[in-house]
Amino acid sequence: MFSCGLVAAALLLCINVGGVRAQSTPSAIDPGPRPGPQPGTGAGHPIPGLPADQVTFWVDGLVLFGDNVSVKGTLTNEPLAGLGPAFNGNSCFLCHSQPAIGGSSPTSNPQIGVANLDGATNTIPSFVTQTGPVVEARFIKNADGTPDGGVHDLFTITGRVDAPSGCALQQPDFATQIQNGNVSLRIPIPTFGEGFVENASEETLAKNLASLGSTKSALGIKGRFNTSGNDGTITRFGWKAQNKSMLMFSGEASNVEMGVTNELFTNERTNGGCATNPTPEDNTHVIIPTGSNAGDDASQISSLIENFTIFMRLNAAPVPCDFFTSQNNCQPLGASALRGQALFGTVLPVPPSITPNTGIGCVLCHTDSLTTAKSNLASLSQVAFHPFSDFALHHMGSGLADGISQGQAASDEFRTAPLWGVGQRLFFLHDGRTSNIVAAIQAHASPCLTGQTCSEANQVITKFNGLTQSQQQDLVNFLRSL
Repeated sequence: MFSCGLVAAALLLCINVGGVRAQSTPSAIDPGPRPGPQPGTGAGHPIPGLPADQVTFWVDGLVLFGDNVSVKGTLTNEPLAGLGPAFNGNSCFLCHSQPAIGGSSPTSNPQIGVANLDGATNTIPSFVTQTGPVVEARFIKNADGTPDGGVHDLFTITGRVDAPSGCALQQPDFATQIQNGNVSLRIPIPTFGEGFVENASEETLAKNLASLGSTKSALGIKGRFNTSGNDGTITRFGWKAQNKSMLMFSGEASNVEMGVTNELFTNERTNGGCATNPTPEDNTHVIIPTGSNAGDDASQISSLIENFTIFMRLNAAPVPCDFFTSQNNCQPLGASALRGQALFGTVLPVPPSITPNTGIGCVLCHTDSLTTAKSNLASLSQVAFHPFSDFALHHMGSGLADGISQGQAASDEFRTAPLWGVGQRLFFLHDGRTSNIVAAIQAHASPCLTGQTCSEANQVITKFNGLTQSQQQDLVNFLRSL
């Protein structure tokens, strides 16, 4: 067990529909997020072994990732320009801060504070709460019944001291949309280790998805990749793997979440008399470098979204720890977590003569080890990484379906969520509906409704429910070690 102060209540879920076996034993208890900071080489730090100039660029990117945005960039402690006209937050850090900068949603939701910052006159939507996760809201359908799926920002700059004269953009009518069941929420995804993910080759991902095909088929696991509509290659970032690269992820997030126009998303999404800045607001700076360090020079020339990208690309991956001592020393996996690892399954890397252990089947989607392709960044070139994801789309059934299609991804299809760092994550599933990792496991199962696709995880969850309470606890303890 972990030395955690937070102990979630035991979850007693009984699922008895669609072929998912009812749970007959008490469920395991989520011990809560692992305490303590990441080790010095883990999440919240640059990849170990980076050259000095790359570390400098990473640090410069980190600073900008944490800086606040205002409309003109002229307010104290809000030095970046381009906020609004509509927005969900005023910095990358607002969404990505747990357990360190670059992570996911923090304990206390900072959207509460930013809603009326600097005189803004926003009303906080009912689904934004102090103790809930940071969220974005998508509308499932347009008023005429056609598919929407786009982000509708929570707040506007109306009333802010730096808003232009005549700015009168109103918030969407979230109360009515909630009443009509037309709102789908998403929470932030951690950005640790993303450079490794970005540099995994198409061949590696395809070969991994095809591996152990008979075992996967017997459990109802299929999977497919989302792809770019332009070149047909695999996309891998976002809840539905809708983004191709970290630069695309940065450009979209900067524009959609903060309202900052940039060289990928050059136009304002809304106006209401509020969009008066020249666009794009974020540019590559064509200047003669004034710094004395190559990393500083590169950061000064680069746009914000390029700095955000380098920061995320060179973020270290989380380091597994069973628990921390009072000195915050990371410990190797203990007996319970090791038993849990065996139940989870271990596929790669293993000697050719040894049959991979697939446990109860978790590892068949949450791949424990992949290898990057060659890269001009030595730290990302042909190295093994451990994301616990195959980055493919899988049908999760009606229970998790969000009504949103993106690229090839249907309403109930989601990218396998990478589990590295899950030990310190606070909120789970695409909409943050639970803080209990056991509840998140159980939510992978869905009833097989007539005319709808079953969850590909149903049989794996049946196997989980068939474990003894002690075995379930071992598996949960392993997950909280990641």
